[in-house]
Amino acid sequence: MKPVLKPVVVTRAEERDGPLSTELKSLGLPVLIWAAVRVLPADTAQLEDALHRAGSFDWIVFTSRHGVAAVTARLPAPPAGMRTAAVGRATAAVLKQHGWPVDLVPAEPNAAGLVAAFAASGTASGLRILYPASSRALPALAAGLTHLGAEVTTVEAYRTVSGTELDVADCRSCIARNAVGAVTFASPSAVTELESALGKEDFARLLSLAPAVAIGPTTARALTERGYTPTLAESATLRGLALTSLHAVRAGPASRYP
Repeated sequence: MKPVLKPVVVTRAEERDGPLSTELKSLGLPVLIWAAVRVLPADTAQLEDALHRAGSFDWIVFTSRHGVAAVTARLPAPPAGMRTAAVGRATAAVLKQHGWPVDLVPAEPNAAGLVAAFAASGTASGLRILYPASSRALPALAAGLTHLGAEVTTVEAYRTVSGTELDVADCRSCIARNAVGAVTFASPSAVTELESALGKEDFARLLSLAPAVAIGPTTARALTERGYTPTLAESATLRGLALTSLHAVRAGPASRYP
């Protein structure tokens, strides 16, 4: 008889049949949806104005599927001459699903990796780059590209806000019963918001009982800065996050109490 695995917490903005939940369930893992963040539409005036002028940009860079969705809903294909960069394979895959070519995907799936890829090309200076970003986008990408001599136009493409529908009492009940196998984090915002919702004591208790699994280095850093030792997903994709979560559940707690 197969052992019964504890459920994995999904903190990203998705429903019970969302993409990460589906990946986890395909591996035989039960799922708890603790959506610590929500993604909402932004005020579209700035984005639409930038896309109106899309032909004036040399590149457009994407760091999430939400940015892809916001842009492709208004621009079915990039204008001639504009090239496309994606921060990682998952974002690149979503672009390709929408029929967009992807010209650049860095070896390291994070902002620093994307900046390094532009630097390696030796042609960043003078480039006009459009960056459709989250309302909570970290400055590393725009600052790094600007440092290379590019002219970066950052526009808010979507808003990342607190997950107000999170049932905190139910979450705390699961923590008290030690009923969580692992906790997945797909963004630094999810780390911040779950800690805020649960309170530092219960957040620490949770991660002393269940390993934290981060999709990439930037998200992992949000945990290490708080004193935790997360497990990094084997690849910066939802599939990689799910596979690493399976290994983490089988291995048991890996994070330490700060």
